[in-house]
Amino acid sequence: MSSIRGVISLLFLIINTLFWAIPLYLLALLKLITPSRRLQLHLLEGLNYLAMGWIGTNNVWIHAWIRPRWHISVPAALKDGSAHRRWWLVIANHRSWTDIFVLQYALHRRTPMPKFFLKQELIWVPVIGLAWWALEFPFMRRYSRKQLADNPHLAARDREATRRICERARQAPMAIFNFVEGTRFTPTKHDEQQSPFTQLLRPRAGGSAQVINILGDRLSGILDATLDYRHASASFWGFLCGHGGDISVDIVQRPLEPWMLSGNYHADAAYRERFQQWLNQVWKDKDARLSRAGNDIDEY
Repeated sequence: MSSIRGVISLLFLIINTLFWAIPLYLLALLKLITPSRRLQLHLLEGLNYLAMGWIGTNNVWIHAWIRPRWHISVPAALKDGSAHRRWWLVIANHRSWTDIFVLQYALHRRTPMPKFFLKQELIWVPVIGLAWWALEFPFMRRYSRKQLADNPHLAARDREATRRICERARQAPMAIFNFVEGTRFTPTKHDEQQSPFTQLLRPRAGGSAQVINILGDRLSGILDATLDYRHASASFWGFLCGHGGDISVDIVQRPLEPWMLSGNYHADAAYRERFQQWLNQVWKDKDARLSRAGNDIDEY
């Protein structure tokens, strides 16, 4: 029976995606041939509206059909009616594709249009890959240490991509989501990294630091989301089948500290070390939250 539920869920997700993709592609084509950036921004507003419609419809389906047991805590700042008109940086640990649906469910209409850092290869995902491109999601390439050692200019290519999306983000409110571990958690990856954390991989600071460097005067704060799957399966198929279990989402607001706004992560070694230490402490706190039994949370 659960497999049937999963198949129906998958069919609904595909149909819903195709439904919103048709008008989105038409607007994207118009945006592509529009020379004026001002007009492109108006079209981007329309694209964002369609994308939010896709998220909202997914949330209705999730609530009515999958009926998840999600426990979500959000900071008071997001209960303010103006939060969706401000800029935010959202950082989170990463377990599976389910994370995206959980975060979109938790933050829908509380923050502006979410934009995720995505691996370059995801642009080839059918239908939604081109949609992400049209919506100006930042696509990042992942290089091995050897590749970077042999070709140092490759790192600059990713930084330039981040800079472009952040400069454009200054033109309209946006919530930039960053899974700072850079990949999904698995025990194998945890062991290979020799991660000092019990339930997390090592965080990467570069993307978040660059967002803050460029958007710092716009950002209202950093939203730190901790996704807890201790009592649930992180499997996306399990989520579609409705037996994902209890997932806890604890979102806290972290302030932008003055020192964060006055440095350059890639040019200043002292700033880079301080930012990495700050993020490591955030991850240490997150690891401790994941290790505690129970949370003071609201249920959605």
